[in-house]
Amino acid sequence: MDSYFTHNIAPSLVIRGKDAWSRGQHLISGICDRPLLIGRSCSTSDLRNQLLKTLQERGIKPLSAEIKYDCCEEDLSLLTSIALQNSCNGIIAAGGGKVLDTGKLLGYRLHLPVITVPLSASTCAGWTSISNIYSSKGSFRRDVLLDRCPDLLIFDHGFVRLAPKRTLASGMADALAKWYESSVSSSSSNDFLVQQSVQMARVLRDQLFINGQKAFENSETEEWIGIVESCSLTAGLIGGIGGAKCRTAAAHAVHNALTQIDASKTSLHGEKVGLGILIQLKLEERLGGNNLAKQSSEQLLKFLKGLELPTNLSELGFNHLSNNQLLEICSYACRAESEIHYLPFKVSEYDLHHALISLDKELICRIIPNL
Repeated sequence: MDSYFTHNIAPSLVIRGKDAWSRGQHLISGICDRPLLIGRSCSTSDLRNQLLKTLQERGIKPLSAEIKYDCCEEDLSLLTSIALQNSCNGIIAAGGGKVLDTGKLLGYRLHLPVITVPLSASTCAGWTSISNIYSSKGSFRRDVLLDRCPDLLIFDHGFVRLAPKRTLASGMADALAKWYESSVSSSSSNDFLVQQSVQMARVLRDQLFINGQKAFENSETEEWIGIVESCSLTAGLIGGIGGAKCRTAAAHAVHNALTQIDASKTSLHGEKVGLGILIQLKLEERLGGNNLAKQSSEQLLKFLKGLELPTNLSELGFNHLSNNQLLEICSYACRAESEIHYLPFKVSEYDLHHALISLDKELICRIIPNL
């Protein structure tokens, strides 16, 4: 029997490449003339001031505002008041994933067009029709499905090249999760679009493994261009085509659980997701009977280390957690509505706890000292 599905596949228009901002500015005036431009990081404030200046030179009247926390209700409430009081008729979000998610959700709630301008390749948030809501302390709360992708995505290589290398490494780990999660949660799907999306994720994984290290080491190469666009654009397209079934499983469930602990504020989204992939592979090996999981884990471990990414809880900054805190993390990751249950086998909080500490000799020696 046929089923009905709705897909928000891509932004209405994408402009990418060198000087994309300059080449795309004329399109902004056709979308809005009183946009609210939002950002957060102090390190990008000068760049955002440049964006404001160039918009003003085109006769656009932008207003600037900064989020204080993450994509959270406190910030959204303040931004809503600013936008309404100043009769803003569009949203421009310029920054990393949390800023982009905030801009998309704000536009969705106010029924305003949204323009995303990623300033790093750390996530595919500039592309997608999803926003993740966090608490003001950075704890994951829920996903919000939006009614469409952004109206315009401007992916300027010059802007992204200014971002720290760490953000690119984080973006690669996040993009890799598309394959590791979709391949176990959706490989048996009879939906051709889902099947095609999974295969796109496999190609993306291969390209990241082949060219990721070169891109990380040198931002003036063709490999760098391909990798930053893979992380920011292709990864979003895969989720758009495949839908919810191709987005998340254990890796993102682990990420969401780790954000419940204050220590996670020091790590990036993709850094936690990368560790989550390693943990998922441990679960596949031990519970799912996947004979290739160990080999996959060794391959991934080598790749993550080459990108200077954390590969266990201690390296991620969680080396002082008690065993009870670890169990709390595992309990959250295994709650009824968690994406971890997209895995084709059952996972308990104790299974996850075993996988967490098995990656980390320091935790093993401290939590199980007699081993």
